[in-house]
Amino acid sequence: MPHITVDYSAQLDGVFDRQAFVGELHPMVLEGSGSTGVCKTFFRRATKTYVGQGGGGRVAFLHVDIGLLPGRPDEAKARLSEDVLALLGKHLPADDGCEVVASAEVRDLAGSYRLNHSPR
Repeated sequence: MPHITVDYSAQLDGVFDRQAFVGELHPMVLEGSGSTGVCKTFFRRATKTYVGQGGGGRVAFLHVDIGLLPGRPDEAKARLSEDVLALLGKHLPADDGCEVVASAEVRDLAGSYRLNHSPR
């Protein structure tokens, strides 16, 4: 915990440096959430995305989902979402000709959440 999933449009492959982003994201999430856990991030590349009424592929989409154990106030989760969007702005060049719609959500993990770490 925290668990992070990043879904992104395929057209961001050449401009979204995932390693640099996650290098700054993990410390930000730990500090912003007050978590003492270890961040785990999963990136999912979507080959087809659609935004609005336009044809597929003209506007890129990126969404960051952060799952935390319950207990943080909504204001803290909203602030962390805003910080994540600001960080995305730093890692998505504005001058590459690709329009990007980005979103972030910080949510509580379900009460059934369990973690098992099996070291080698």
